[in-house]
Amino acid sequence: MRVDCAGCAGCCLDWRPLTEADLDHERHGPYQPLDDTYNLTPLTRSEVRQFLDDGMAAAMTPRFFTADDGVRIDGHELAAIDGNPVFFIGLRKVPKPVAPFGESPHWLRSCVFLDPTTLQCRIHETDRYPEQCASYPGHNLALDQETMCERVEDAFGGERLLDDEPPDDLDGLLLGPQALGEKLFVHPEPARLTGSIERCAAGESSAADRAECLAVAAASSPGTTTVEEEQYEEFRKQALDGNSWVDDALANWTDRSEPPGRSAPDPAIAVDVEDERGAPSTPGWK
Repeated sequence: MRVDCAGCAGCCLDWRPLTEADLDHERHGPYQPLDDTYNLTPLTRSEVRQFLDDGMAAAMTPRFFTADDGVRIDGHELAAIDGNPVFFIGLRKVPKPVAPFGESPHWLRSCVFLDPTTLQCRIHETDRYPEQCASYPGHNLALDQETMCERVEDAFGGERLLDDEPPDDLDGLLLGPQALGEKLFVHPEPARLTGSIERCAAGESSAADRAECLAVAAASSPGTTTVEEEQYEEFRKQALDGNSWVDDALANWTDRSEPPGRSAPDPAIAVDVEDERGAPSTPGWK
């Protein structure tokens, strides 16, 4: 597997405003995302804990799924196990000025860790780099599913997927029961989600909304639907108390941004918004 990521970042941002192509690959089948975030990167329980340790609760957000026969909260029917809603945790996307695929700068919802200037990940090749990102698009290739690289090729030309042979050392996918408590979490008290589900659907989740789900995920037990109550309380406090460059940068981007798809200023303003607040630097492309 070889890919050409220079000037792309197609898997790190929501580039739907740049094309009329149907890119909603996440919205097919019986379980569809409640939110409208595109290509949300799922995190494992240990990754959630690591980001909480770093004070980066603001970098993460929950995703719930709609279903025909789930549990009803805030008027939404949610996928559930034994009446308790299921969700995963992903990396947030926020409007940033980016210029992928040779396009001029536009405001596009981008991963919290994407450097708009270089279109590189700020935590790449660190121990915080999510497994889902590190293995992409290996699992797609192994399952013979279309990759984001190919979607970008179809929409903008060029060659992004240089070798479509899945890597030999590809880690196993967490599917079915294996995912429970490790990548797919079950909220034990649906009543605690009243109000937050409506905000989640509208893309307006509060820090407290996110902290509730982050704590449940971090306190979950792999292979089960069990949540350790004492750990939950500790992780919830950790999430609410967390603070890093991410918090201020996201707030600043939100204040500066125009609606997705609008023309944007030079992505180099990210130096002031992110780098000057302590964001890790990226090496650029050689």
